[in-house]
Amino acid sequence: MPRSIRALTALLLAGTLAAAIALPAGAQGGGGSASADPPTVLRIGGPATRQAIAPGFLGLSFEYWAVTDYAGADPRRVNPVFLQLIRNLTAGSAPVLRIGGDTTDDTWWPTPGATRPTGVVYSLTHPWVATISAMAKNLGARLILGIDLEADSTQLAAAEARALIAGIGRQRVAALELGNEPELYNSFTWGLSGSPGRPKGWDFARFDRDFGHIGAALPHLPLAGPVIGQPNWFGYTGRFLSDQPRVHIVTLHRYPLQQCFLRPSNIKYPSIAHLLAPANSRGLADSVATSVVAAHAHHDSLRIDEMNSLSCGESPAVTDSFASALWSLDVLFEMARVGVDGVNVHSYPGASSQLFTFVRAHGRWQATVEPDYYGLAMFAQAAPVGSRLLSVSPNHAASLKAWATRAPDGTVRVILINEGSRARTLDVRVPASTGPATLERLEAPSIASTGQVTLAGQRFGAATGRPVGRRSTVTLRAGSAGYVVAVPGASAAMLTLG
Repeated sequence: MPRSIRALTALLLAGTLAAAIALPAGAQGGGGSASADPPTVLRIGGPATRQAIAPGFLGLSFEYWAVTDYAGADPRRVNPVFLQLIRNLTAGSAPVLRIGGDTTDDTWWPTPGATRPTGVVYSLTHPWVATISAMAKNLGARLILGIDLEADSTQLAAAEARALIAGIGRQRVAALELGNEPELYNSFTWGLSGSPGRPKGWDFARFDRDFGHIGAALPHLPLAGPVIGQPNWFGYTGRFLSDQPRVHIVTLHRYPLQQCFLRPSNIKYPSIAHLLAPANSRGLADSVATSVVAAHAHHDSLRIDEMNSLSCGESPAVTDSFASALWSLDVLFEMARVGVDGVNVHSYPGASSQLFTFVRAHGRWQATVEPDYYGLAMFAQAAPVGSRLLSVSPNHAASLKAWATRAPDGTVRVILINEGSRARTLDVRVPASTGPATLERLEAPSIASTGQVTLAGQRFGAATGRPVGRRSTVTLRAGSAGYVVAVPGASAAMLTLG
């Protein structure tokens, strides 16, 4: 069972650190040692970035077919648990949801006089679109909608876009997104047809030309692209925006791990150690930093509109573990650090990295919420709309990740992520903060746990999607030096001041 944080031991440190260490009774962290290293002084400074967390920063991404699996097939009775789980992550702002993924190019709208392309395996219908519309209306969401580019047809792309806009409503469409990972069109078969999407010699220049040609046939709404997942094409972002003036949302994909075609020694091969490696959090964000600069130079936004822990293969021992919660919490801050305007976490039924699963019995929906989701939920609390990252010194030392934000109302939140096995003690010093602070924890029995995750002592209810159980927080008072917090191994904590 997870450690209780309702039973607390007030510990006093010698000398000047006469402040309470908030440590669960008998805590050993996520299977770590009970002994803590000497306190590390953590200084919180001024703004670390000029850019605030934008409305809709944290969004979700779904395959077209996954929407009805999650939301249900009846647009008059959308799965309320699914809707609540999305609301938990939006902090009161309108969510930005992306519908697409592989099914962007595997889906079409049946068009009179046109033959279904050989690579298309899904046909959109009016009830399907009505469900997407009902979901968006219930949430007040804005949608990025995938449009088939691989079929290479202006007729089919335009027909699909018109049908989606008519069924969903123009006001709900943030952008039309042409294609999905076009850099791979000549590498993999299209849909289930065994046909390549483009011939040999396919390169960025040909994609750029096709995007402009087919994009010109779409209804006049903002476009999103280039929908690229391979860093070797990221360097074309500025050129792409110069050539495509209708694109106002730059969309890239980022995954830290994949199982296909890699040896286990590769840093991207799925393991908990690899997932938590700096290359797969800080390095993942650094890989898009140049594209962020190019997008902002064109006065456009950039979203990582498809991201999760694993892109190819299945490794539930990694993707369903508590390590995924710590990774997702950290990597969202990393993306904000480099100026990314939003992130859409990808989920669909059957994926080993999906955020939740649903069953319906006797007219009622029940959810199983995976550990990854808990990391997203803590980020949503820690980085509300309009908040800015603050400098933290030292940062990212010895398996401890530290982040801080200041909200528009002045509230400061300090997030401590201990990915190691040993407990760590932090002396958190925030200028001009001497009042009481609230501490809550994100924890599980161990780093490898695939269940029993809690956030502030609560779980997300299977029947409601809301936090259930008694909320457990600790009130800390500053000592002569700062707020002293113990963070058990394999856990995270958030200190709120203000």
